[in-house]
Amino acid sequence: MITFIPLTGFLGAGKTTTMAATALALQERGHKVAVITNDQGVDLVDTKLLRSQLDSVAEVTGGCFCCRFEDLVEAVIALVASDDVDTVIAEAVGSCTDLQATVVRPLRRYYGEKMVVAPLTTVVDPLRYRAFDRAARRGEPESDLSYLFRQQLTEADVLAVNKLDTITSQQAVELLDRLRSDHPKAAVVGYAAGQGEGIGSLLDVWAAPPGNGAVALDVDYDRYAAAEAQLAWMNQALDLTAEGNGFDATVWARTVLQELSAWAAARQAVIGHAKLTVELREGDFAKLSLTEAGAEPTLDRSADATAPVGKAVVNARVACEPAALDQAVTEAVAAADRVAGVASSATAPVSFKPSYPRPVHRLAPLGA
Repeated sequence: MITFIPLTGFLGAGKTTTMAATALALQERGHKVAVITNDQGVDLVDTKLLRSQLDSVAEVTGGCFCCRFEDLVEAVIALVASDDVDTVIAEAVGSCTDLQATVVRPLRRYYGEKMVVAPLTTVVDPLRYRAFDRAARRGEPESDLSYLFRQQLTEADVLAVNKLDTITSQQAVELLDRLRSDHPKAAVVGYAAGQGEGIGSLLDVWAAPPGNGAVALDVDYDRYAAAEAQLAWMNQALDLTAEGNGFDATVWARTVLQELSAWAAARQAVIGHAKLTVELREGDFAKLSLTEAGAEPTLDRSADATAPVGKAVVNARVACEPAALDQAVTEAVAAADRVAGVASSATAPVSFKPSYPRPVHRLAPLGA
């Protein structure tokens, strides 16, 4: 019997970091763990990062788990067969919701004899939560993105508040208390995956008996689709060649994200996330990320040395038109080329908007 741990949560919440930290912690407890990433596109920064940390990593691309349900099941079966894992942690696309009905209950109904499906966990970024909450408190009309975020909170069995190191201890206490009050049926835990703090509390919640999937989410799929359609999605690969003897991957990547951050801030465009890797040689790569317009990029991993050539992958999800994101990234790359002394060549711009969500299954709770 394997354990399947489903994660959801808005873009930039830290699902991948949570997945890596909990997988390593579970391995220390004697489990054999695999992880699965998920995205609307291909060429995933997160997959590369996870493969540098873990042995068993798979991905489901081209749509969310709900719309690629059989691909998810095949990925789980392949991991179990090839790597003899006993635990699979899977993170859904950050713009996805209604996972209780479209993933959790179908897995329990059709594969319950082979797997235990852990409580559905929604990973929450405190700063993102506070931004949406401030808009609601000001009486602003609920945007489609806010609606999507609220639905992710509502359907959670576990609300996992990540990045507590980004707010004060008093703010953390108030936030956790607020979530417990607003979502009394969910277990609420706080931690900081990037610092490795509080991970044990999340593992303890997952070890508890799974819920019965009784959350019956009332989702307006037109609003859900509209929220996803507000975001342009870009996954782009680039070849980099230094004009001199070598270039600094971190400098180049940081400049790209700084330029994109400033561009989004000037247009008040919401950044779901922007992630970038630059690989100089096999296993040696820099990775930076950005989750807020106007903010400084975060260095998640640095490359060990400079090199004359490299390969970059950009993943960006921004609330704008695809053509605008294509142009913004093109200009950001050109600026980074000048700063780092690099000549870059890229695949054609590939920004797009997700199609209307059409899940393979949508099951009501038993007895509903």
